[in-house]
Amino acid sequence: MEILAGITLERENLKMDGSKRKLILIGVLILATFLRFYHLTTTPPGLFIDEAMDGNNAVEAHETGHFKVFYPEFNGREGLYVNMVALLFNILPSNEPWVIRLPAAVAGVLTVLGTYLLVAELFGDGPALLAAFLLATSFWHINFSRIGFRAILAPLLLTWSLWLLIKAFKTASVAKASWSYAVLAGIVYALGFYSYIAYRITPLLFLLFIPFFRKMPGFWKRVVVFMAVAFLVAAPIGWYFVKNPGDFFGRIAQVSVTNSSDRYGQFALNMIKTFLMLILHGDHNWRHNVSGAPELFRPVGILFLLGTLLCLWFLYDARRRTKTPWPLFGVLVLIGWLVLAALPAAATNEGIPHALRAILMLPPSIMLAALGGIWLFRFTKNHWGENIARSLALIFLTSVAVFAYIDYFRIWAGNPNVADAFNASYVAIGNRVNALPRSVPKYVVVGPQGTIPMDTLMNAESTMYITGSFTAQDQRSKNIHYLLPENTGSLPAQAEVFYIK
Repeated sequence: MEILAGITLERENLKMDGSKRKLILIGVLILATFLRFYHLTTTPPGLFIDEAMDGNNAVEAHETGHFKVFYPEFNGREGLYVNMVALLFNILPSNEPWVIRLPAAVAGVLTVLGTYLLVAELFGDGPALLAAFLLATSFWHINFSRIGFRAILAPLLLTWSLWLLIKAFKTASVAKASWSYAVLAGIVYALGFYSYIAYRITPLLFLLFIPFFRKMPGFWKRVVVFMAVAFLVAAPIGWYFVKNPGDFFGRIAQVSVTNSSDRYGQFALNMIKTFLMLILHGDHNWRHNVSGAPELFRPVGILFLLGTLLCLWFLYDARRRTKTPWPLFGVLVLIGWLVLAALPAAATNEGIPHALRAILMLPPSIMLAALGGIWLFRFTKNHWGENIARSLALIFLTSVAVFAYIDYFRIWAGNPNVADAFNASYVAIGNRVNALPRSVPKYVVVGPQGTIPMDTLMNAESTMYITGSFTAQDQRSKNIHYLLPENTGSLPAQAEVFYIK
């Protein structure tokens, strides 16, 4: 059909030379950096207990030199993010929230670059630049790039590993480069298993390489190299789970949809909610989103719908499957990625729609929106002329960038619910404790709801990080004591008491 002319079988170059393309990409990366680092020391306010737990584990790893592949406290977390934070403590303070969030901000910018590289290989420079811009200005991505959650590493590592593996096959004629790409792809991909639980679904996506590249010279040799390297790098956490299967299944079992009385019906409903969160009704949690707002900025959501429909029609229309596998491969990667990434979120039965658990849906959603945008630009240009098309494109791009700033730094950050969502009061208690002399006994009383099975005072994690009092040794040296209400019968008369509810 003529309507599909916007997604061609050849690379989209938009008739721009290399220097112009680089300047635009640099501009996009500067914008991405600004939106992820601006006011990072103060926004988000407070420090959520999940972030604080990462920080406290990182402090302990830094002080003891004992880095783990998996940290079992607090329902368990893969260790890559914690270990990155621990390394930062060699040069940065270990009681500032922004230090925990710094790796997330860096990962966010690198994901924007990786998105450009991957889309450029699959569809060309035009869609690649637009995809990078849309990701740079995505509230969904900006938000999680400024929170100390390990999940932000998952889209980064998957995006880059896909690009590296494609390069390994495309550079087969240059043997040295090809093998280097295959090795790097294996390393980067395997690191993802140390990032976030939803990443475990991703091996299925790589099966798409087989029908499209198997006839290329040296394909299976490069596959073996990729898989061998990935296996070796992922082996430590794999072996940990073999020895500790409860840590592998623990969190999954707690929130699984199988706990529902109607597991299949609930799963289907969760899938619908998970896809609709992109364009209609998003996550209600103020920590993850402007409560209830679509995860995609509405004009971008429209482009996502357009791009998705075009790709689905592309797959339906067998006549388009000619000449080269590259466009079909790219379309299948995006659709397959989107569907697979929705599964981990829909398989849970807690807080649906859930923007964090669905974070791997973010890159393909943005890439599909970019395809829709390129098609719409060409359609407008062909029917109403280049000047109108460029004017509308400029208005759209400017609006997206401006609203990215407004949505995050004005609407979201200025809402009082955000401070509560990030336990700002717990950080305030920590600062008050820090202001007191060490000679003064300081007692932090944590409400009963603050306990979890590992006997960790969960709600005290933020205060512990701010005061540097996570370990028993640090608590003794700083004269800080954490108690449950039933243990407060005889406190010293000169003690300062703080209450965490």
